[in-house]
Amino acid sequence: MAVTLDRLRRFAVHRSLFVATTLGQAIDRWGFVQADPIRAPARAQDLTLRHRVDGYRAGDLERRYHELGIEEDFFINYGFVTNALHSLMHPRPGSHAPWSRSQGKGAALILKFVHERGSVHPREVNEKFAHGRLTNYWGGSSNATTHLLDLMHYRGLLRIVRRDAGIRVYGVRDRAALRIDKAERARRVDALIDVAVNIYGPLPARSFTALVARIRYGVPQWKRELKPALARARKRLAHTRVGLEDWYWPAAETVGKDAAGDSVRLLAPFDPLVWDRRRFEIFWGWPYRFEAYTPGAKRSFGYYALPLLWRDQVLGWGNVIVKKGKLDVQLGYTAGRPPRERRFHQAVEEELARMDVFLGLGC
Repeated sequence: MAVTLDRLRRFAVHRSLFVATTLGQAIDRWGFVQADPIRAPARAQDLTLRHRVDGYRAGDLERRYHELGIEEDFFINYGFVTNALHSLMHPRPGSHAPWSRSQGKGAALILKFVHERGSVHPREVNEKFAHGRLTNYWGGSSNATTHLLDLMHYRGLLRIVRRDAGIRVYGVRDRAALRIDKAERARRVDALIDVAVNIYGPLPARSFTALVARIRYGVPQWKRELKPALARARKRLAHTRVGLEDWYWPAAETVGKDAAGDSVRLLAPFDPLVWDRRRFEIFWGWPYRFEAYTPGAKRSFGYYALPLLWRDQVLGWGNVIVKKGKLDVQLGYTAGRPPRERRFHQAVEEELARMDVFLGLGC
């Protein structure tokens, strides 16, 4: 049977929204969960995991961080990675932002300080060394010590041991000296591509190419390996042509006749089903945009609009906030109105009831 766009869409929904499991198993299944600090009504990592983890509550990932065998790190974006995925990307010598002489000296002093303390809050480091301030990526002012801690974490000198009120607390990472030859580099980069495709596939060719390019954030030391790895992946992965576009997904999987259940789900802006905006528009025919950093007057969907999935169709969005201990929900629809089916409205109420429990409002 020919693979059609409808079948690809149902396949994408079915494989991404797998049967809810434990938190550890869900993270192991993907290897990576993208993080975002905005809480509206919860952080993106929590909004993503609630659909895949049985009984998940907002904040569970942070509360159980120390027992899950995971790390905070960059992969294709910043987020939570398994130890197995982390080990594929490290050691990460050098980077796209090499040390200056003063940074190298400061890093050595900070490393010694953290080693002596065991774990440190950035405030403690700043009080000890007072490295001043600089302009951050968003154009604002950042503490230079915090920036240096970020660079040290990125290079694998430090790790996040926990968070205090959302602030990273750092500890020293034990780093083994490894000799990684050309064959091992190729093996690791191939494995990283497979992890990414497992999370976000099936993907149209342009999105697949862009996804592979983003792996440079996880392995800047091997960015020259990505072009030949992309060529290998095109041969290794399952793929087909639908219309004028080639599509790629994990080699061991087959596009089936999956049917979506009668449920509504409000998805995070960085949920794997939403993450690739090109695929989103191909599947659902409208351009979703994340507008948290868009001036209010120019927003089409809202500050933190959550795409609304009904069966295998994303037909609108919801803005969900908590006011006086209760959900305040505003729904919008691309057709201008909701479906007339009674079951749809029941499914919306069920999803909002699940959101209540997830946020600790309904218990």
